[in-house]
Amino acid sequence: MRNTAPIDAAEIEALETREWLESLDYVLQSGGPVRVSRLLRQLGDHARQRGVKLPFTANTPYVNTIPPAEQPPFPGSREIERRIKSLVRWNALAMVVKANKAEDGIGGHISTFASAATLYEVGFNHFFKGKGDALDGDIIYFQGHAAPGIYARAFLEGRLSPQKLENFRRELKEGGGLSSYPHPWLMPDFWEFPTVSMGLGPICAIYQARFMRYLEDRGLKKSSNSKVWAFIGDGETDEPESLGAITLASREKLDNLIFVINCNLQRLDGPVRGNGQIIQELEAIFRGAGWNVLKVIWGSEWDALLEKDTEGLLVKRMGEVVDGEYQKYAVESGAYVRSHFWGADPRLQQMVAHLSDEQLKKLTLGGHDPVKVFAGYKAAVEHKGQPTVILARTIKGYGIGEAGEGKNITHQQKKLNEDELKAFRTRFGIPIGDDEVSKAPFYRPADASPEVTYLTERRKQLGGFVPSRTVQVDPLKTDSLPDLFKEFHAGSEGRTASTTMAFVRMLAKLLKDPEIGHLVIPIVPDEARTFGMEALFRQVGIYSHVGQLYEPVDRDVLLYYKEAKEGQILEEGINEAGSMASFIAAGSAYATHGINTIPFFIYYSMFGMQRVGDLVWAAADTRTRGFLLGGTAGRTTLAGEGLQHQDGHSHLLALAVPNLISYDPTFAFEIAVIIEEGIRRMYRDGESIFYYITVMNETYEMLGMPEGAREGILKGMYRLRASSRKKKAKGRAQLLGSGAILNEVLKAQEILDQKYDVAADVWSVTSYQELYRDGHAAERWNRLHPGKPQHVPYVTQCLGESEGVIVAASDYVKAMPDSVDRWMPRRITPLGTDGFGRSEGRTALRDFFEVDAKSIVLATLVELVHDGTLEASVAQKAIADLGINPDKPNPAIS
Repeated sequence: MRNTAPIDAAEIEALETREWLESLDYVLQSGGPVRVSRLLRQLGDHARQRGVKLPFTANTPYVNTIPPAEQPPFPGSREIERRIKSLVRWNALAMVVKANKAEDGIGGHISTFASAATLYEVGFNHFFKGKGDALDGDIIYFQGHAAPGIYARAFLEGRLSPQKLENFRRELKEGGGLSSYPHPWLMPDFWEFPTVSMGLGPICAIYQARFMRYLEDRGLKKSSNSKVWAFIGDGETDEPESLGAITLASREKLDNLIFVINCNLQRLDGPVRGNGQIIQELEAIFRGAGWNVLKVIWGSEWDALLEKDTEGLLVKRMGEVVDGEYQKYAVESGAYVRSHFWGADPRLQQMVAHLSDEQLKKLTLGGHDPVKVFAGYKAAVEHKGQPTVILARTIKGYGIGEAGEGKNITHQQKKLNEDELKAFRTRFGIPIGDDEVSKAPFYRPADASPEVTYLTERRKQLGGFVPSRTVQVDPLKTDSLPDLFKEFHAGSEGRTASTTMAFVRMLAKLLKDPEIGHLVIPIVPDEARTFGMEALFRQVGIYSHVGQLYEPVDRDVLLYYKEAKEGQILEEGINEAGSMASFIAAGSAYATHGINTIPFFIYYSMFGMQRVGDLVWAAADTRTRGFLLGGTAGRTTLAGEGLQHQDGHSHLLALAVPNLISYDPTFAFEIAVIIEEGIRRMYRDGESIFYYITVMNETYEMLGMPEGAREGILKGMYRLRASSRKKKAKGRAQLLGSGAILNEVLKAQEILDQKYDVAADVWSVTSYQELYRDGHAAERWNRLHPGKPQHVPYVTQCLGESEGVIVAASDYVKAMPDSVDRWMPRRITPLGTDGFGRSEGRTALRDFFEVDAKSIVLATLVELVHDGTLEASVAQKAIADLGINPDKPNPAIS
C-alpha cells in the first residue's frame, strides 16, 4: 500500500527555516543591514502583539563582532611590531625575575602583561595620542598589574634607564627605582592615574570622559578627538565600582570613552567564570546599558574554519563551552583539544582533519592577534554616539610556557628557572646567549636599529610618548581673594547662621569672581538643597550635555531646578563614588588638561571618608587639588538622624592621608582663612595638596576674627577668648574646643567662672591633624639634630607657659585630642563622641556623649581635684548641681 503520511514535521520546519533565511538574504542584498535590522524589529513587535513571548537576550554569538570582510588593512609592519613586542615582553619578564632574585619576595606580576601585550602594543603603535607640541593627547588608565610591560616599553623608547629597571620595586635604592604600580605621587613625570586598587580605574575613566565634555561644553577647552582608554581585567569587573557607573557613560553618549577588557578568563585565584562565559556575561551587561560592544575572541587562523561552518556547528560549540574548559584547553596538548573540543561532533572533527595537533594548539586568540585588535580599536575610535567596550579574549601568562601559562597559579608567578627563561628567550627570538640567559639581562637594540627607529617614529607621529605626566599651567592670580573673603572676618553681629550657610555664601562669591569664578567646580551628590545650595541652580546652572529638554516642575519658583549645557554644578545624584571620581578629574585637570579647575565637593561627612576612602587615597596619589566639604558634620550636630548619619570619626580617617589637610572650624572667619590659604597654596604656589573641611547645619552667632588669629587658624589652634577674670581665681584651666562643640566650651568657660571660681582660657582647635604633623615633624628634626637648638612643637608653644588643667572637647572621637597629648605641658583630658550615634536632638546627644557644657565643667573640676587645687567635694557637689547621672551607660559601648 502506498505511504500517504504527511512529510515529517522536522522536514517541514527545516524547509520553512530555509525559506525564511533565503528571504532574509534577499532583504540583506537589496536593502542592506539597516533594513534587515528594522525588519527583524518589526517582526518581533508583530509576534509580541499576537501573544508570542520572545525570550530576551542581549548576547550575540560567541564570535568576533567584526567579520573578516569588514576588517581594515593593517597599516604597520607586522614583523617589526612583533619584534618590538617580543623585546618588551622579555624586558618586562626580566624586570620581575631580576627583582626577585635580588630580594626574595619583592613581588611583581608577569602574567597580566603577558596576556595583554598585543592589546597595548597595537595601541602604542597606532592609537594612543601623546600631548607633544601642545596637542590634546589621549587619557589612558593602564591596568595596574601590567606596569612592568609599560616600564619595559619606556626602556626601549630610551625614557627609562637600565638602572631604573634594575631597581623595580626598590625605589629607595641609589639612583632611584620604579614603583610597583601606576603611582603619580611616586613618579609624577610618568604616571597620570593610580589604577591598581581594583575598580577605581573604570569609574574614574567614565567620569574623566564626562569631565572632558564638561570642559568643552563650558568653553574651558577646545573640542578634540581625544579618547579616554581604560584597560581592565575581566576579574576586575566583579568590583562594584567597575560596572556601577556604566549607564552614566551611555546616558551622556560618551563616545570619547573606550573600555578594553582583557578577558584572560582568570582572576587571582582561579577562573573568573569557570561555569559560565565572562565575555557573554559582560556583553549582555554593557549592551543592556547602552554601550557599543565589540568582541575580539578568535584570531585570524579561525576565519577559514568559521567560513566552512555553513551549518553553524562550530559557532554553537564555541558558545556552549564554559570558561573553565577553555582554560583547560590553554594548558593541554593539541591532541586533548582535538578530542575534547572538536570531538564533540564528527563533523567538527572533519573540519580540522587537515590540521596537525600542533597547529590546533597554535590557533590564536583574538587578543593576541594584532590584526583583530587593530580592527577593534579602529571601530571603537570611529564609533559615534556611544561609549565602546572591547572584550578581548587572551591567555593569562601567554608566552611563559610551563612556568604558568593559563594556570591558576600564574598571577602569583614571579620566578622562572634557567630552562624556562631559555624557552621564553627562544620562543620570542631574543638575541641573548645561553651563557647569559640565566641572569635575565635587559636587552635594548641600538638607537639606529629598525625596532627603535620604528617605535620612535610611530610615537612621533602620534604626538609623543605615553604615559607621561606634564604640568603646563600658569599660576592663578589670587590678589582678589582678601577682599572677597573680608566680609566673613567681621562676624554676624547678633544674627545666627551655620557654617554651611557661610560656606555657600563664600562659594557664591567665588563663582562671581572675575579671575577664578569660571574655574570653580561645585560638586554635590543630590544634597544641594540639604546644604542650602539651591540658589546656585539659577546662578550657574547644573551641567547637562543636552541642556534641559523639559520644563521643570518648579519653573515658577525663583530657585527652580535649572539644567544647562554650560552649567557649572556637577550634580551627581545619590552617588558619592561618582562625585569623588569627578572631584579627582577636576582636581587633576591642571596636569591632565592644563586647566586650573578648583573643585568643591560637598557631601554628608558620614558618607565621605568611610564610604569612598579608597577614592580619597587615589585622589591623594593622583596629586589632586581641591576642597572636600564634609557637611552636616559631627556626631551631635545632625539632630534626629542617628547612627548611620552622625559622623564622629571622618577626621580620624583623614589623619592618615599624607597630603590631605583637614580642618574642623567653628566660625565663618576660620573657613574663609582656610579656603583663601588653600587656593593660594594649590593654585598659585602649585602644591599637590587638597583639603577636607567640616561644616555644620547648626545655627549660632558667627564671632568676629580676633586680632592675629590667622596663623593659629592655619597651624591648628589659637586662643579665641582669654579669661576675663581680674582677680585671682581658685583654679585655672585651658579649654580646647573644635567645630560644633566650641560653643559648648564657651558656655563652660562662663559656668566655671561664675559658679566655681575657675578662670579658663578658651582655645579654638581648628586642626588636630596639623598639630599632630607639626609635633612629629619637630620630634623628628630634634632626633636627627641632637646637637642643635631643638624645635618646639606648635601646640607646646601655645600652651607651654599657660596655667591650669587642660580639657579638650570635640564632636569627634577622643583619639583626635589624644593624638597631641605628648606635646602638652600637662596631661590632657579628652572629651569626644566615641560610639554609635542616636536619633535625638542636639542637647540630648551632647549630654549622652558627655561633650556638653556641664560635662566640660565637670571634667575641668575633676582635673583640678587631681592636681590638688580643689577638694573632691567640689566635684561631687557639681555632679548633683549640674544634673549629671554618674551611673549612665558608657556611650562608647552602648
